[in-house]
Amino acid sequence: MNKETKDLTLYFVLAYAISWIIGIPLALQHHGMMDHILPDWAHYFISYGPLFSAVIVSLMNEGTTGSKKLWERITLWRVQPLWWAVALSPLLFGALAAAVIVLVTGEPISIALLGNVNFLPPLGLMALPLWIFTFGIGEETGWRGYALPRLQKDRSALSAALILAVLWALWHLPQFFYLFDPSIAIGWALGLLCGSILFAWLFNSANGSVLIVAIWHGCFNFITASDAGNGVLAAVVSTAVMIWAIVLIFLFKPQNLSNQPKAAI
Repeated sequence: MNKETKDLTLYFVLAYAISWIIGIPLALQHHGMMDHILPDWAHYFISYGPLFSAVIVSLMNEGTTGSKKLWERITLWRVQPLWWAVALSPLLFGALAAAVIVLVTGEPISIALLGNVNFLPPLGLMALPLWIFTFGIGEETGWRGYALPRLQKDRSALSAALILAVLWALWHLPQFFYLFDPSIAIGWALGLLCGSILFAWLFNSANGSVLIVAIWHGCFNFITASDAGNGVLAAVVSTAVMIWAIVLIFLFKPQNLSNQPKAAI
């Protein structure tokens, strides 16, 4: 096992361990297998496992230089306006999907429900920064900011995205025991795989900006993980992401998944 593989292995082990220290007790509590020692809203701190792991492994291997490079990716906001538009696009998809659903079914979708999230009181529009600064920044600093560039070093962007999708999906495992309905597992996994492809395209196209990917991730969760996103709305938006990912493969080809060189370390 070479050094790059060892570093990535350590990264994933730490990301799982840090997140599952919270996720496993939440699952056990939910099933009455241990005392209720963690509040349910601790769920949102699970998102920081990938971030903390990326920082720890970067410091171990490269010292402050490594953590500085990671910080630069998180704060990289000077990208072409197109990528800012893409980052916010899940909000547009959600609005269009809601309009179509209303026209077809006649059933209105309450915008107020977007502020309803698991384990917290209604947050209104504050739910959007909640998602961006937890599962957006927390996850993407690790998955795309640290892992993806290293996986892309000796692989095509598509291969790297698929490998990362499997490890990213397994990271969510405890959540299927206290939050997700296991019956959605196959469709959810397919959506996550397509999301990994889309994120690789966006990350590579936006000069390796974690910020842009994190905003897209947070906006997507704002639409699909709220009470407003339950059922048809979440399914429509997720289907759009799947189609988008397939188009990207044919449009930009597997090697870089972008018109830009893949971001590799």
